[in-house]
Amino acid sequence: MTAFEPGIDFAAALDSADALARYRRAFDLPREGSKGLVYLCGHSLGPLPKSARRAVEIELDRWAKLGVEAHFQGEDPWYSYHERFAAPLARLVGAHADEVVAMSSLTVNLHLMLATFYRPQGKRAKIVIERGAFPSDRYAVQSQLRRHGFDPKTHLLELQGARVSGRETRLLQTGELELMLAERGDEIALVLLPGVQFLTGQALALDEYARIAQRYDCRIGFDLAHAIGNVPLELHDAGADFAVWCSYKYLNAGPGAIGGCFVHRRWHDRGDIPRLAGWWGHDPATRFALRDEIAPMAGAQAWQLSNPPILAMAPLAASLAIFEAATLRALRKKSVRLTSYLEALIEHELGERVAILTPRAADARGAQLSVRIDIEPARLDGVRRALRAAGVVVDWRGDDVLRLAPAPLYNRYRDVHFAVKALRRALGPA
Repeated sequence: MTAFEPGIDFAAALDSADALARYRRAFDLPREGSKGLVYLCGHSLGPLPKSARRAVEIELDRWAKLGVEAHFQGEDPWYSYHERFAAPLARLVGAHADEVVAMSSLTVNLHLMLATFYRPQGKRAKIVIERGAFPSDRYAVQSQLRRHGFDPKTHLLELQGARVSGRETRLLQTGELELMLAERGDEIALVLLPGVQFLTGQALALDEYARIAQRYDCRIGFDLAHAIGNVPLELHDAGADFAVWCSYKYLNAGPGAIGGCFVHRRWHDRGDIPRLAGWWGHDPATRFALRDEIAPMAGAQAWQLSNPPILAMAPLAASLAIFEAATLRALRKKSVRLTSYLEALIEHELGERVAILTPRAADARGAQLSVRIDIEPARLDGVRRALRAAGVVVDWRGDDVLRLAPAPLYNRYRDVHFAVKALRRALGPA
């Protein structure tokens, strides 16, 4: 931050000047009895938008009143319900509306994308991921390799970034991918990387990675679980072939919420593209004709399998309405300041007792800061319990890496101040 003071009055002044402060009231934030908690865990599960409760009730009422006819009657008929998500999601990921679709869950969508874009041919059969990939992505890729008869031990290649050792973090670097593809590009069919790395909080320059992959004729996709609703994205202009995401983190759509996909327009009209199919990917004008051959919908909607789970989608509609009102541009501006304030306060209050593992540059990170606690291992459990007893909800990875994510929609500067002070008390005397 250009200006910083460690006291609570400075945090309160920042809150008073916050043009987005009113959106905090749009959420039911976790509590213990009458005590509100400081919730810095939106990178794991976002809180409940108050309007989500009513959104679900509306669909329950329509189900009770109309039954099956709710598919075609009312303001938002279920038959076309998923279409309302295309425009707001496109704005969040930097895409055209026909390039995105809300459907299924993240790992299901990843399998659907791999079924299309992982097309091994001869020597070109390997997949590249990062060493620190989230396990579900790794499992999906391993299973796809095995499905094609390949051994992941030989056909799954890894970039060595996103590793944490002591006070040091090894981050993902475009140069590592460039070097790997320069040496082995003719063996590699597909590259899968995160938009924001879940452990370190590093935000990747997607356009740079996409250019490198495509220079060597490799398909490239991104897992945006920790990126969507967190950092600005420009998937279409970046040239990504595909992307997948969940909606229960920064999008606040609830546990197990509907996921989403992006498929670049250049793939939409390809008659030779393989795709796993289901009846909801059929042209809606003739879907109920129940024909023997599918007539795919236009754009990303063609990858749909089954009719959408309305009760699971309603909370996402409520949350996206908040994003539309607040605007991602304004949220990002606040997020940069809020995370910078967290960084400055950690350095001031905790000094050498912790190590910030997340990149320092604002354009290389989102809301999350990952912090390694530098104390004796035997004391770590006590620190975790003390921090939670103080009313601070955070996320731990491993024994000593703490992830804090002040989300601009509902977190205050005073929340950050309280959390850092509580962590200092939990650590005890230096």
